[in-house]
Amino acid sequence: MSTEPSSAADSPFRPDPGDRDTAPQFVLPLVVRIERAAPPARTDALETAARAVLVMLTDERSAGEGEWARAMRDWQGGRIRKVVRRARGAEWRRAEALPGITVTGKSAEVRVFPPVPLDGWPKDLARLQVSGTDLDEPDPVPPADPGVPVLWLNPDLGMSAGKAMAQAGHGAQLAWYELSPEARTAWHATGFPLAVRTASPAQWPELTASTLPRVRDAGFTEIAPGSCTVVADHPALRRG
Repeated sequence: MSTEPSSAADSPFRPDPGDRDTAPQFVLPLVVRIERAAPPARTDALETAARAVLVMLTDERSAGEGEWARAMRDWQGGRIRKVVRRARGAEWRRAEALPGITVTGKSAEVRVFPPVPLDGWPKDLARLQVSGTDLDEPDPVPPADPGVPVLWLNPDLGMSAGKAMAQAGHGAQLAWYELSPEARTAWHATGFPLAVRTASPAQWPELTASTLPRVRDAGFTEIAPGSCTVVADHPALRRG
């Protein structure tokens, strides 16, 4: 699933917003493991994908002269795209053999890879399916723990799990960009706790009217361009 975030706050890696469309376009690949006999729970997959994006952003290989740093800068210099694909069995083992990071949740496994050109996917990732990432919730989803950052999903949009995973990743990334260095350090030190929940219809207007980071979809897949999909509610970003 391919989507783009937008925010008033930009990464230090990214050029002026007006240059993003003319910059070379890259994509951040994420692969979710979906075995037939034991698929992950939907919310856990969304939360694991969001944490995977944060782990990639903060990995030492993504910074300075690290082996992924150039790809990360190139990716953040254009439209911030993410694509979620699914794998199982031998497909998953081949994906694990490629350079990347596997992040695990309670039931989900998501592997995130350094960015690649839109038309330059490794063959073992390019052959994986984008569709088929519809996941269920086997148990009721509890309220988010107090004080934990929450990525609120738009209650009026129906998104596949893959699409929602990409959107949750965008929300986590925008929150990261806007945090102070001290807040980033604290979040990183605790392993990026977060929750993904669907806002109530009554709650959504308040969230979208706030100063919190919002994700607006580019409209490549599933939903209309400009749709607000996620509001990233990190306690450190609450102003006023």
